[in-house]
Amino acid sequence: MLRRISRLFVIKSKFEAFLVIYGLGNGAVERGLHYLQQYPGYGGWLLFAVCPVAVFMAGAKILDSFDVAE
Repeated sequence: MLRRISRLFVIKSKFEAFLVIYGLGNGAVERGLHYLQQYPGYGGWLLFAVCPVAVFMAGAKILDSFDVAE
């Protein structure tokens, strides 16, 4: 039963990978907006800029995990 549930969390296609990356990007921008409210000025903008960069790195790692032959 645990194996059947764990299969729900496996990314099987590039389309699913892009959906996951899109969701991560939305969450990162939302977190960045909260940072801008909490830390006005350069500190908030710097934290805002770092959030999407983390998504770019995670997205590259997710897309890199698929075979090139597909």
